[in-house]
Amino acid sequence: MSGAGRTFSESWHRISDQRISLGPAVRVRKRLFRGEKWYVLHDPFNNQFFRLRPEAHDFVVRLRPDRTVGEVWEECLRLNPDGAPGQEDVIQLLAQLYFANLLHYELPADSEKLFERYKRRKQRELQSKLLSIMFIRLPLFDPETLLKRLVPVIRMVVSPAGAFIWFVTVLWAAKVVIDHSDALTAEVQGVLAPGNLIFLYASLVMIKTLHEFGHAMACKRFGGEVHTIGVMLLVFTPLPYMDATSSWSFRSRWERALVGAAGMIFEVFAASLAAFVWAKTGPGTVHSLAYNMMFIASVSTVLFNINPLLRYDGYYILSDLLDIPNLHQRSLTQLRHMVEHHLFACKDSVSPAQTDKEAAWLTVFGVLSGLYRVVVYGAIILFVSDRFLLAGLVMAAFCLFSWVIVPLFRFPVYLISSPRLNRTRSRALVISAGGLAALLFLLAVCPFPNRFRAPGVLEAATYIRVVNETPGYVKTVLVPTGTEIDAGTPLMELSNNELDLEIAAARAQHQETQALQMRAISRERAELEAVGKRLATIEKKLKSLEKQRGALLVSAREKGIWVSPRSEELVGSWVERGSEVGVLVNDGVFRFSAVVPQGEASRLFDGRIRGAEVRLYGQGEQTVSVREYMFIPFQHEKLPSAALGWGAGGEVPVSVEDDTGLSTTEPFFQIYADLNRESAVAFLHGRFLEQWARKFRQLLQKRYQI
Repeated sequence: MSGAGRTFSESWHRISDQRISLGPAVRVRKRLFRGEKWYVLHDPFNNQFFRLRPEAHDFVVRLRPDRTVGEVWEECLRLNPDGAPGQEDVIQLLAQLYFANLLHYELPADSEKLFERYKRRKQRELQSKLLSIMFIRLPLFDPETLLKRLVPVIRMVVSPAGAFIWFVTVLWAAKVVIDHSDALTAEVQGVLAPGNLIFLYASLVMIKTLHEFGHAMACKRFGGEVHTIGVMLLVFTPLPYMDATSSWSFRSRWERALVGAAGMIFEVFAASLAAFVWAKTGPGTVHSLAYNMMFIASVSTVLFNINPLLRYDGYYILSDLLDIPNLHQRSLTQLRHMVEHHLFACKDSVSPAQTDKEAAWLTVFGVLSGLYRVVVYGAIILFVSDRFLLAGLVMAAFCLFSWVIVPLFRFPVYLISSPRLNRTRSRALVISAGGLAALLFLLAVCPFPNRFRAPGVLEAATYIRVVNETPGYVKTVLVPTGTEIDAGTPLMELSNNELDLEIAAARAQHQETQALQMRAISRERAELEAVGKRLATIEKKLKSLEKQRGALLVSAREKGIWVSPRSEELVGSWVERGSEVGVLVNDGVFRFSAVVPQGEASRLFDGRIRGAEVRLYGQGEQTVSVREYMFIPFQHEKLPSAALGWGAGGEVPVSVEDDTGLSTTEPFFQIYADLNRESAVAFLHGRFLEQWARKFRQLLQKRYQI
């Protein structure tokens, strides 16, 4: 409660004569938040909590059925003139306590009003559930009796000994996971396979049931109560949940934080036990369940539970550690205060933060949580729509209604009728209209740089493949790759012992045949012709073998840059005849072969491309200008190089059934660009609104064919 409220109020006469007091079951507890004293009101019957500043607490505890509100306020003003709440503050305070069902009236109609308030609260809860259709909660029964029976077990589990066992088990499981990391990674590919979905869902139910019981057990261990257990429809998937909000009344923030983290602690312990089972079992039901339990415990913990930007465990832990209760609601109030105070110049606007540091926390959290919520909900809607289009459309309609239509309706009503803007309404209207006009101009009219990126490979426009003409073992690489060389330069030396033996045998045959020729000349002239033919054949063979041995020294046929990235790896290995050992590149002109996905292909045909540039991997700060480019006006399904596909670390999805890594999962268009050495800058112009509309249409066409 702020002390900035007005001392006097025009509405004071409506409540000054009322005789009001706190409900008989309301408990008051003193707590410290960020080093400041606060008081927490708790009604165990309706599980309502309310936090009060000391000056508001001094006023509330003096309320009794035998005293009027006006008498109590005058007494507080007399005892503490500087710190007593103003009449406007008292009216707001009593209204909040009234709607929380924490006040008691000595009036006949009080029960009827109580019922009306209960109805209104239930209507608000129902409205909240409808707006949060992806996270509906359905309570089932009260588990408090069961938890009381388990108190001895809970004291053993939530204890220093239990923490030691948890720590040792998790470290041991981490070692097991590291030792089997290759097998663990390989099984990720089949997580969403149809045959694994039943194991995935069963693991999800078991892990989340244990998660919720972890919250309940920790809450009970520190003296809290759990009165609700039920089912939450998380994206229409039934999962268990428990209400452990009684931990909000714990004085120690570390106890509250431990209750918030207990679910994740139990999940990690279950995942550790599952890791042991997974490592010790072969393919089968038990093995699959264990793996899916590990997967669920890790993914759900990182994306949802531990993330403070969504209202799950991480959010409540952060709220407790920062000592900022109602962090989400107060962050929205802080953002509204910043708009009212700095833009609309409302002097009466008061920040919910007590310090500048707290205001910074609230501002950053409000902005980041809003953006993250949009991203997560959008991803969930797309995920559901891929499987159940109608359900996805319903969810999208609810989100559109709650995030766009409702705010667009409420904001003009707020500008026109809010009493907070009585003195600055004209300024607020002008600034809002101007801001809307500027936003529309920025998105729909103002041109912005519009680019798209296409991955590709760089090739020389002219190059010569260097092959070996003789098989052999690579003995020495004479020129390192990347060296500019002249024609005739030796590049690589090979060795072939079998060829040496063949040459030696051919020489022996040549000498033998020469001897036979000499004998035929002197004695057997009839054999002279046959021996001469044999000698010519052997000489021809010997000449061919000598040529092959000369070809063991691989030389450059043309001038260029010697490129052989694997040349050092080839040393000592056998290469067959005709194997490509490198290329000679002409560095005068290069060609860039780029792959354009279907989502960007329309830009190739609309004639609006004004220029292009190439940036090479590892040299992103340098640009290479394009002399000219051309694209092939039909679709391809084979990549120009496997380096562009997922299999070789590229960006283009390729089929897992193709061992070459060239077949893509979707057709693409290909661009050929001739590059210069000079740098250039090129822009593709467009408007944000137009770009977003086109991407949205492409998304619907690609995923849902509409």
